[in-house]
Amino acid sequence: MPGSLTVSPSSRGLIVFAHGSGSSRLSPRNTLVATRLNREGFATLLFDLLTEREAQDRRNVFDIPLLGGRVVDAVQWLKSRPDLAPLPIGLFGASTGAAAALVAAAAAPEHVMAVVSRGGRPDLADDALPEVRAPTLLIVGGADIEVLALNRGAQARMRCPTRLTIVPGASHLFGEPGALEAVVLAGADWFLQHLAPVGPEAARA
Repeated sequence: MPGSLTVSPSSRGLIVFAHGSGSSRLSPRNTLVATRLNREGFATLLFDLLTEREAQDRRNVFDIPLLGGRVVDAVQWLKSRPDLAPLPIGLFGASTGAAAALVAAAAAPEHVMAVVSRGGRPDLADDALPEVRAPTLLIVGGADIEVLALNRGAQARMRCPTRLTIVPGASHLFGEPGALEAVVLAGADWFLQHLAPVGPEAARA
């Protein structure tokens, strides 16, 4: 699958992005968030969860088990690389991609250390929700009433540490002035709290 991997020798963790329906690795919102996370010392991977041909079938766009499996594949690929394997992995999902991220977190608890959802549909992860072990941050716009209700319902089904952060006045795409900046700050803080480098020195300790 095509993707964009950004990593530096000083990266403290690696964030894998799972975009939402109708979007791609080139999503300007996720690209902006990824750039900011790079500045905070995180490596990032943005990749397309579907091939161009697969994306033409709208059923695939909402096939959460399929999308979650692609995220797991990406995580396993990263862990297979000796240069990247020591980095703890977090997942950042948007819209339906948030459900895919949670499905992946439930399927690979040994690798996924934290999850952040931006305007996500965690409810679509369904039976995977109680199985997620990674601390999960749900970020929702205050004006996104329906999605906010769905996030609250999903959070009630989760057993892992969770937090619901509401960005006042923000709509689903966080296009209002300062809204996406609030997402970046909350997401970066969550990953800083829950991801820590795992290297030779930490392993010996």
